[in-house]
Amino acid sequence: MAKKVVASFKKGGTGKDFTKVIRMVKSKKTGAYEFKEDIVVSDLVKEFLTKK
Repeated sequence: MAKKVVASFKKGGTGKDFTKVIRMVKSKKTGAYEFKEDIVVSDLVKEFLTKK
């Protein structure tokens, strides 16, 4: 499973750090690969990439 962190976003001086994460997953229906992307809090990136 490929993992790729593309960009980091910072909101103001006091906000949390956000990261845009793109994950490649295999479709159960067609067998083709799909890309799932989301913007998550930087602390939760590892959890996002480990979930299926």
